[in-house]
This record gives sequence, C-alpha cells and structure tokens, in this order.
Amino acid sequence: MSEQTPQRPVLRIVRGDPDDVEIAAVAAALAGAAAAKTPEDQPEPMSLWGDPVAAVRHPAGRRPLRPGPHGWRASALPG
Repeated sequence: MSEQTPQRPVLRIVRGDPDDVEIAAVAAALAGAAAAKTPEDQPEPMSLWGDPVAAVRHPAGRRPLRPGPHGWRASALPG
C-alpha cells in the first residue's frame, strides 16, 4: 500500500487565540467565498437570434408556412 504523506494545513492561525467558534466562522466564510461563482465565470446567455440550432429546425430557418384562408393569422402564433 502507499504511505500517507502529511498534508500542509489549509488554514493556519498566526496570531491570537481564537476559540473553535471563531475558527469555524472563518472556515465557513472562506469555503463560501471559494464556492461562489463570480460573474466572469458564468457564460453569457445566448440570444435565440444567434442560436445555430434555430436555423436548422426547419428548412428555411423558420417555421413552415401554413396555407389556407387564414394562414396569415396562424403564421404569427407561437408554435
């Protein structure tokens, strides 16, 4: 088996005498800050105008035409 190497502590108290509650509060704050995503990490939402999948859903890149007497009304409906 492999031998466990001692790891350096992640948090080290340099000065003072904090109690367990204070150490836990600092550890929780650091863990929360490390886990939080910054706006730079999140990708911008893609506009549907630039969505390449929307262009190939139908042959002309749009919904198919609906022929008929009131087809112009149906052409503006979502769907």
